[in-house]
Amino acid sequence: MQSTMTLLERALEIKTAPEWARELKLHRNALHNAKQREHLSPAIAFTLAEEMGQDAKEWALIAAAESEKDSACKARMLKTLSKLRKL
Repeated sequence: MQSTMTLLERALEIKTAPEWARELKLHRNALHNAKQREHLSPAIAFTLAEEMGQDAKEWALIAAAESEKDSACKARMLKTLSKLRKL
């Protein structure tokens, strides 16, 4: 499964973190903090993906899955995400 760090790396190839923060009206440290945590929030992932012409819904789902603890619900979420990618 892709990670939101992949999305962030792609975004940072386009613009710097401060540029994205200004454009998305985020706190200046939001992307740095996300990088430290090794995942984006679903809202930031959705918005970045949308700005980059990516599938924002898929990235928000990936971000949500990354932030969840391992559980049967998370496994079900990942299974559904896998199916969606095959369509």
